[in-house]
Amino acid sequence: MKHFLFGLVLFISFQTSYAQLFTKEKIVYDANQGRGTTDFKFLRWGYFLGINSYDFNFDYNEEDLPDIGVQRNPGFSVGLIGNLRVNKFLDLRFEPGLFISTRNLFFSREYFEGVETVRESDLTREVRSTYIHLPLLLKVSTKRINNFKPFILGGFSTAINLSSNEDNPEDNSRGQFRTKTNPLFYELGFGIDFYLYNFKFTPSIRGLFGIGDELVRDNDPNSPWTRNIARMQTRGVLVNFTFQ
Repeated sequence: MKHFLFGLVLFISFQTSYAQLFTKEKIVYDANQGRGTTDFKFLRWGYFLGINSYDFNFDYNEEDLPDIGVQRNPGFSVGLIGNLRVNKFLDLRFEPGLFISTRNLFFSREYFEGVETVRESDLTREVRSTYIHLPLLLKVSTKRINNFKPFILGGFSTAINLSSNEDNPEDNSRGQFRTKTNPLFYELGFGIDFYLYNFKFTPSIRGLFGIGDELVRDNDPNSPWTRNIARMQTRGVLVNFTFQ
């Protein structure tokens, strides 16, 4: 996947460099040839591929205990785009997608004080997440400069976490770290639209921030895994490559 994305970026960069740096030709929509920008359409469609990196932010009940360690792992994203043009500078976007990620949690032995037997496997938990991600975003663009147009975007999103284990009766005592199925987020980011002859290519980067507590606590209120967590929220970085 890394080699594919790297090759893709090189290919797009070559086309963009040729259009902008060598010919200085501004690419416009040609209805006869069916190519060029589609900026003036009220509704536009596309798709995206991307990579993501998710993290957890913790608030604790007892600040004197060590923080829970979180190891990020790169994940994969793919989805569709529906773009509604408000005016030449504003667009409303809906970007449903599938986001796959894995996070590893590391607990200090101090969390298990008073527990008779502590195995090495008790100190770690793997949190796999398969999100059906549903963001609604407002895109605010600058004036187009030749064949590229910077923008910022932000909005709110929800998700269906197919790997949450929220309704699983087994908890951490059986090795199951549970999270809520429908987290809420807000998102902020920026990117650049590149206008090519056959499509518009857009790399963008967004920060994702959880709203509300996502932890499903263990059945035992004195559980070493969840007792000290006052609130757990997802944070993430999303890098998308969009084609329209």
